[in-house]
Amino acid sequence: MDIYKKILLKYWGYGSFRPLQEDIIQSVAEGKDTLALMPTGGGKSLTFQIPALAKDGLCIVITPLIALMKDQVDRLNQIGIKAIAIYSGLSKGEIDIALNNCIYGDFKFLYCSPERLNTEIFNIRLEKMNVNLLAIDEAHCISQWGYDFRPSYLQIAKIREKLPQTPILALTATATHAVADDIMEKLCFKNKNIIKQSFERKNLVYLVRETEDKQDYVLKSIQNFKTSGIVYVRNRQSTKDIAAFLNKNGIKSDFYHAGLTDEQRNQKQNQWKENKTPVIVATNAFGMGIDKPDVRFVIHYDIPDSIEAYFQEAGRGGRDGKKAYAVLLHNNTTKLTVNKRIESNFPEISYIKQMYNLLGNFFQIPIGAGKHVGYDFSIADFATQYKLSIHTAYSALKILSQEGYIELTDEINNPSRVFFNVNRDDLYKFQVENESYDGFIKLLLRSYTGLFNNYVPIDELMLSKRANIGIETVYKILSKLNQYKIIRYIPKRNKPMIIYTEERLDDKNLYINIERYNKLKELYIQRSLSMLHYAESDNKCRSVILLEYFGEKEPVRCGNCDVCLRRNELGLSKYEFDLILEQIKVIADGQNNEEDMILKIEAMYPPEKTIQVIRWLLDNHKIIKNAEGHIFWKS
Repeated sequence: MDIYKKILLKYWGYGSFRPLQEDIIQSVAEGKDTLALMPTGGGKSLTFQIPALAKDGLCIVITPLIALMKDQVDRLNQIGIKAIAIYSGLSKGEIDIALNNCIYGDFKFLYCSPERLNTEIFNIRLEKMNVNLLAIDEAHCISQWGYDFRPSYLQIAKIREKLPQTPILALTATATHAVADDIMEKLCFKNKNIIKQSFERKNLVYLVRETEDKQDYVLKSIQNFKTSGIVYVRNRQSTKDIAAFLNKNGIKSDFYHAGLTDEQRNQKQNQWKENKTPVIVATNAFGMGIDKPDVRFVIHYDIPDSIEAYFQEAGRGGRDGKKAYAVLLHNNTTKLTVNKRIESNFPEISYIKQMYNLLGNFFQIPIGAGKHVGYDFSIADFATQYKLSIHTAYSALKILSQEGYIELTDEINNPSRVFFNVNRDDLYKFQVENESYDGFIKLLLRSYTGLFNNYVPIDELMLSKRANIGIETVYKILSKLNQYKIIRYIPKRNKPMIIYTEERLDDKNLYINIERYNKLKELYIQRSLSMLHYAESDNKCRSVILLEYFGEKEPVRCGNCDVCLRRNELGLSKYEFDLILEQIKVIADGQNNEEDMILKIEAMYPPEKTIQVIRWLLDNHKIIKNAEGHIFWKS
């Protein structure tokens, strides 16, 4: 057994790799820069964790998803692999200790948000680290032409200059050819090297349903499925409304969105995983780290912004390889919805500048101040104070983030943390001289390990129960010990943040790149129209549309989607239909009418079968008949 399989078995308990994992690991092990395109749930994390464990040194993992970062660090530590994370929201002291541990400790993984790469403290410490691999998760974020561009990812190229011998592994679940090439260029690949598998999901049945009463359709569908699934909606209120409607009609459901506390989200997610509430109605905040194998349906109540987003979310169904359904609902308001989104996602330049000024006023930041300072931020409070549309205001802030003026983080659910600021001898002296704190300090040391080496998450409620004192008393004791500089105590927080990456500018110095703005808007429109085409198309296999979008050549009809099922009703095999179709393509040139075409194909196929295919093509507007009865192939 080779070293990689031994590591896989030792830490994860698996005897073999999933498709593609071994190829990626081997490429990285050979020191090659590698771009891996793997579907959601394909086991991406193992492709960098295993080769990193097989070598001396540290693997730096760059990811924009703080919740996922913390989840992976917790999982690695639970199985005995030392990992640590730094991201927006940590104190300078926490980051200082974490980076020191990566240099002088035996840590194997440093998870890092891309915004930290450009800080002085990170760059100074990086030079002292023994880095064996640079892993970039959600690598499509580095491409300005991708669907989730983040300018902070462009800092990765500067890190590469300091690690010229360290290979890079870029990972993403969705990337077109253009985006894949852009990723490799921006990450300074020594040689182009893509490892990917087909995006085809043979066990996933794609369906589009046109309905004016979406709630009723969802209810009847779930009653038929009688299994576990996800209903994706666009806003938080809809998650509550639809979950309540389903529960009222006998479907055990729950709702999920980014506005919930960490505890609430974990509880809802676990109950869904355990099938206590089989149906979860959620915004796209639900999905990070979700790997439930028996999801039998994913219903999109509203049309997503892009095929990339849809493909990733729909792909959470059927990960056990068994049949699952990806259903998209739409109606005659879908096109109007798409057009409204274009307007709200790309507000006027004057509006974006207005939001920048209002944001500075909201935090009371003087011109020339605020650089690298973080502020707790509630978009709801901001929008209410200035009477703004939440979505349009958020879109403007996102553009300001893409321009590099601010960093807009996702919701940071950080527990309280404690670090002992004194050595054991000085702590003992303090305990002798301050007997009233002695019992609580001993409780802390009994309850948690590593308090002298790193900031350790603590639970004030658990400490209050063990000490048999009120939780307010626990807060007071921790705050007092912090004042005495015996510990460093950081209370928990559960808010998103805005961090100024540059000092606040006045109007004349605030520059928005119009060319990039227009290009990003144009690409967003293209992606939106591609998604709309998928929803409205009624004559082309759903799987083929998706696969062609991602650049796959000559994909084969799935035979299971709603379009293919209608075609299958002709009573022809897929093989027969496609052969007749190829003959019709050749002779549908405007010179032949239907009778001519049947005669020309009659030598190979029975007339009744040819007639069925011609009629189907006419009904579905693939071919057209002019006034003289001559048939053209519709371009």
